[in-house]
Amino acid sequence: MPKRTVDLGTRAPLLDIVSHGRQGPGRCNTITPAQRDHIERSLRRSPEVMIKVSGGGRSLKAVKDHIEYIDREGSLDLETDEGERLSGDEAAKRLIEDWDLDLDVHRRQATVAVTERRKPPRLVHNLIFSMPAGTPPEKLLSAVRKFAQEEFALQHRYAMVLHTDQKHPHVHVVVKAMSEEGVRLNIRKATLRNWRLEFARHLRENGIEANATDRAVRGATTNRKADGIYRAIRRGDSSHMRERIQSVHSELSTGGIRVEPGKAQLLATHREVDQGWRRVSELLGQEGRHELAAAVRRFVDSMPPAQTEKEWIARNLGVQLENERVRETNF
Repeated sequence: MPKRTVDLGTRAPLLDIVSHGRQGPGRCNTITPAQRDHIERSLRRSPEVMIKVSGGGRSLKAVKDHIEYIDREGSLDLETDEGERLSGDEAAKRLIEDWDLDLDVHRRQATVAVTERRKPPRLVHNLIFSMPAGTPPEKLLSAVRKFAQEEFALQHRYAMVLHTDQKHPHVHVVVKAMSEEGVRLNIRKATLRNWRLEFARHLRENGIEANATDRAVRGATTNRKADGIYRAIRRGDSSHMRERIQSVHSELSTGGIRVEPGKAQLLATHREVDQGWRRVSELLGQEGRHELAAAVRRFVDSMPPAQTEKEWIARNLGVQLENERVRETNF
């Protein structure tokens, strides 16, 4: 049977702030009720949903290891797409057999496209659906269950398990990459964007405040690290961050940090987002929603300036070094 690839999620984002800011015949001149609701959630900083693709097994052993990791070696129930609950030492083996993953491996090995110089395609995709601490775990699981039914049922086999051993509850979902009809699930950025929108919708239907907005639209320009950026270099907790901090420190000591290649694109995106939000404010004003329009302007004015991770590190490094200098002076 010939293999086909399906690219899920080709719809435009629910709230395309950038396109609102562009001029021309394709410009949108109205704000729909759904978009207005999305705007209001963004302004009040509703919790943003997180869906992470954490890779996927390319071999039967890798699939088995991951399943045994998420079900804690059989101590947690795996919920399948057929509503069955699997647990115990043989749960991973049973799932692999039920999904006929060994046949997928056999077909793959018989395909001339697979060579020693090319990685074999994934047998499964590993997904994580997460929400902030305090989210009711059972409601989270219910939302993921409904999401999976709508996105994958009768197309791709899947199983899930809820984890509550960390501050933020999350659900691991394993999805079989190849359907019975020979359609391969291909996850792209547009796919994840649409998945986040649908996941947030299911959460809201379960009474959980949730939103799905691109980072740039929210005014986020860098990946914020939790805290202790200067202490990280002394503790050695993160080799990557330690190297980044050392590089920035070295540049600062020689007169200033060098401009990164991506800074121009970052500034352009930030400018488009700013224009988009201000256009949204204008449209809301034209519709007579002056209070919401003013709230949008305040939201835009409060956005942090566009900065790369290197610039963010330099600023925080300088602040923390100054704080240490003040403390040493006081003592």
